[in-house]
This record gives sequence, C-alpha cells and structure tokens, in this order.
Amino acid sequence: MALAISLVGEDWAFFMDVDGTLIEIAPTPAKAKATPETIGLLERLNLRFGGAVALVSGRPIAGIDQIFDPLKLPAAGLHGIERRTSQGKFVRATVQHKAIDEARAALNGIEHGLPGVLIEDKGDTIAIHYRLAPHFEEAVMTEARKIVLRAEGGLELLPGKMLAELRPPGPNKGSAVADFMAEAPFEGRKPIFIGDDTTDEDGFHAVNNLGGYSIRIGHERVGSAKHLMRDAAHLHAFLTMLVTRPVHGRT
Repeated sequence: MALAISLVGEDWAFFMDVDGTLIEIAPTPAKAKATPETIGLLERLNLRFGGAVALVSGRPIAGIDQIFDPLKLPAAGLHGIERRTSQGKFVRATVQHKAIDEARAALNGIEHGLPGVLIEDKGDTIAIHYRLAPHFEEAVMTEARKIVLRAEGGLELLPGKMLAELRPPGPNKGSAVADFMAEAPFEGRKPIFIGDDTTDEDGFHAVNNLGGYSIRIGHERVGSAKHLMRDAAHLHAFLTMLVTRPVHGRT
C-alpha cells in the first residue's frame, strides 16, 4: 500500500536511494543524471525537514554529488562504506582490499568475453552490469559466485537490477541509516527509507526496526518494504506534496 500523506510529521527523516528511485536507471552508470527539477525538489525537501534528508546509494559519494550538482546533501556511498554527515564530515569504514583486488584481477577481460557486460570499478566495491546484455545474466552471476566462493568470506555478492555487485562484508545501507539516526538533525526523528531494489533491503530492515516507514519503488510487493510506490514520477509527486502542504507537528 502507498504511504498516506496524512501520516507525515515534522519529525520525519528521509533516506533515499538514487538510481531507480530518485532518478530512472540509465543504460550505463555514467549516463545517469538528475534534472534541475529533481535537484530543486530535494533542496526544498531538505529545507522543509530541517536538513534531515540523506542520499544512500551504491555509488561513491563523489558520483552522487556529480549527479545532483551543485546540491550536496548528507550521503552514504558504496552501500555504507563511506558517509558524509550533515556537518560535512567524511567518515570511511576500514576495508580489507585483498579480496576485492583479487576480484578485480579475476574480472580483467570479462567484458571482451561477454560483449555488452560492463565492469564498474568503484575501488572498494565492483559492480558487474549486464543491462545492455541481459542474455549474459547467468554467466555473470556464475562468475560472481565463483569469485565470492574463492574469497572465503572476504566478499559478499549483492545482486541488483541487472547487476551483480561484489563488496566486502561489514557496513551496509542499514548501518548507514543507524549512524545518521544517532546524529543531529536525524536523531529523535521517524525514519523513512525509499528504495527500489534488493540492494536496499538493509535500509528497509533498519527503518522497520526503528519504527519508521519503508517504501519500495516498483509494481510488486517483494522484500521487506511495508509500502509501495509505482515509480520515480510518483515519488516526485509525493515529495512535492510534502514540501507544499502543511504537515503534522512532532510526534
């Protein structure tokens, strides 16, 4: 079910995924961009809710900033490995690089053997995209599972929409939400996490456990999100209502 506008209070804190949520998924990561209207909407939302708006993405923070330039919101990148607080402080988890370096070597040349498959090397994580070659899904997933198995606990496989991501165990979108919620201006608020994919499940779980609201963007009720919103356009309409209508006082 969709989340009713009548539930919204002044004490909400917003955590939102980027690709497939605030913006449509592009054919390749480099082609993703936010419209000026989307950037302006986020700026207004951030002002309306006292700065308690954060972007939580698999992209690095530098990539998030590029998409939403010149707006720089609190953000968690690389599924929680790195985080920028509302005060602009940059926090980065300690990551063991041996397993990801070995994965990088194992994937060297895979794009030649699987035309259309794209390797997105983010440094601490690596995403294998097959959006342009969906017929290679099985081959990509098989190779990713082999790499994780060889890593013997040093890597996790995070499947997403037309991609397989290899990441070190540890921080995730849920832990990023928890870290934000321990800081001003998020502390003491009711969290809402909005995402579209299995890569957002950690965020959904986190806000559910905190008594907040979880919203999945899409047409199907799958996973742990309690609410459903059809697409990015419906999300934008919802956020527009939030910044233009009065909302309840603190709960």
